[in-house]
Amino acid sequence: MEKTLVIVKPDAVCRGYSGKILGILEEHGLKLRALKMLQLDKQQAQGFYAVHKERPFYDSLTSYMSSGPVVAALLEGDEAISKVRQLLGDTDSKKAAPGTIRASFGQNREQNAIHASDSPGSAAFEIPFLFNELEITDYDPQ
Repeated sequence: MEKTLVIVKPDAVCRGYSGKILGILEEHGLKLRALKMLQLDKQQAQGFYAVHKERPFYDSLTSYMSSGPVVAALLEGDEAISKVRQLLGDTDSKKAAPGTIRASFGQNREQNAIHASDSPGSAAFEIPFLFNELEITDYDPQ
């Protein structure tokens, strides 16, 4: 079983879409292992997105991600990373395929409703950035 991290971004949280987005992920066979709401400060957002530090959108992204509450979730399932990435759709919500999370709940390229790990390496960095061992559960789905 593969683990991945998703973050419902401030735009989607503030518009009341957290539950709907997480529900879609669970309906597609992903098991929720950890969940919390938090608000990153600018420094925390910069640390989380450090991989993008040299990119022109880094400052805007980290300002946006620290602008309001987010919902972080650790999900597990067969090929969880690729499954989630497929359900998300294109980074630019306006270009995302109909029925994808970003097409349904996103507003544009930055306010696109959700972040998700894009590889096992990013998941290995992102999961412990937001969750400690005591916050991660294991249970058998019914």
